[in-house]
Amino acid sequence: METALIKHFHLPGRQGLYDPAFEHDSCGVGFVCDIKGKVSNNTVIQGLEVLRRLSHRGATGADPRTGDGAGILIQLPHEFFVKACAPLNIGLPDNG
Repeated sequence: METALIKHFHLPGRQGLYDPAFEHDSCGVGFVCDIKGKVSNNTVIQGLEVLRRLSHRGATGADPRTGDGAGILIQLPHEFFVKACAPLNIGLPDNG
């Protein structure tokens, strides 16, 4: 297997609203999904583990004015909406 070479690119100089003094590396981002769209509690468990491992970044949303925040986005099951809307006489289309 051939190893890719990493080339160092220099930042552009200060111009307009851009100032290279504000550049810094981010230490991580997490993304978990099932590429085939399979609904699984395991995907949620893995997403929560990613959040746990990123807490060292201060990405916990503890200070909503200054933190970058972190969270998990999940899809609520169609069955939940059907059950919640039935007493309100709200009809929903089929799943999907």
